[in-house]
Amino acid sequence: MLTYSPCARDGNSNGEAAKLGCRVLTLADRLAKHSESTDGLTCTFMTPAHRATAAELLVLMVEAGMMVEEDVVGNVIGRYPAARHNAATLIIASHYDTVRNAGKYDGRLGILAGIVVVEELRRRNVSLPFHVDVVGFSEEEGVRFSTPFIGSAAMAGRFNEAVLNQRDAEGCSLGEALRQTGGDAASIAAIRRPSPLLGYVEVHIEQGPVLLHNGLPLGIVSAIAGLERYHVKIRGVAGHAGTVPMSLRHDAAAAAAEIIALVEQRCSSVPGLMGTVGQLQVPNGAINVIPALCELSLDVRAGEKHALAAAVADILTGIGAVARRRGVTVETEKLVETAPTPCSPRLQKALAAAVARQGVAVRHLVSGAGHDAIMFGGLTDIGMLFVRCGNGGVSHSPLETITAEDADLAVRALFDFLINFESG
Repeated sequence: MLTYSPCARDGNSNGEAAKLGCRVLTLADRLAKHSESTDGLTCTFMTPAHRATAAELLVLMVEAGMMVEEDVVGNVIGRYPAARHNAATLIIASHYDTVRNAGKYDGRLGILAGIVVVEELRRRNVSLPFHVDVVGFSEEEGVRFSTPFIGSAAMAGRFNEAVLNQRDAEGCSLGEALRQTGGDAASIAAIRRPSPLLGYVEVHIEQGPVLLHNGLPLGIVSAIAGLERYHVKIRGVAGHAGTVPMSLRHDAAAAAAEIIALVEQRCSSVPGLMGTVGQLQVPNGAINVIPALCELSLDVRAGEKHALAAAVADILTGIGAVARRRGVTVETEKLVETAPTPCSPRLQKALAAAVARQGVAVRHLVSGAGHDAIMFGGLTDIGMLFVRCGNGGVSHSPLETITAEDADLAVRALFDFLINFESG
């Protein structure tokens, strides 16, 4: 368990030692006041709480001395300018929307770390040879319109206009929501960030327990995992639970259990490979009937494309063997496929050096979760800095937490990275 250390505002002497981290946590508390619900934090795309959060971020960026703008999809951008107007740009970014009943740091930590770093650059009167753009992306989670990465996809020039027809639970389309703020397909296309970009850096809570388990406050992301998702339907033969001998059964649920064990065994054999059956159903099941139908989900992730492809191939082959041995039929439908996104070796090296200069042991790890950085893969170098989660690594929950000390180390590592970054 990682214990939260109060900041100076709570009368704790550690606050001064971790003043930059305390600043981040204070600002996270400030943003969390804008919520769609009164009993937790929920901030989904283009709701009043979302608009209020964007306005708050704009104020913070202005106070930090940045040039600010908000684009038509709600991305909030603050620029700490270089001396040369035509200098290249480094983006520091993450998202400010949330899942329902969320924690305060997923996404927002990366934006606030960028703002606090700029405050420190300005306080020390540090001039950089490149522009730093701190970006709060408007949408990453895909909650309201079942469409993730709206903000980052628009800025990266990868916005799919077909999603403008997606509708929320009240029947409002994404296109209608954007038109209310002056956005349309043509204006979205104009958001694309022109070259030259020096790179994209995202600070993010780990959303898992690896750093916590290893006693490390920070980690360098080597890749964002690719994934394949399937819906699996198993058809067997129904029968009376008391009259059909075990050896003569064609039990769909028993086949599903064997498939789940197969997924766990295969994905436990390779570090960084993850397999999950998160949904399992026996439609119309009864306590005294052998299941004739079972449906399950399959989610396989890896940071390296060959490892992902090999695991999926082995699992699908294994599913076929289970079906033949048990006398059932299996239908598999691929739902999603995304390729792994490797982080730039150059940015990994620079971030690792900055972390090491803070006296922290360097640990590289794969991100099993997706991030806005994916949208910039192939367009520019991308790098990610993970920050340790408390509470066993819980995220997407009000129990999500980080310490002031860890947030402080993250900001100081990011500051160190910027002032030592080779822009040539």
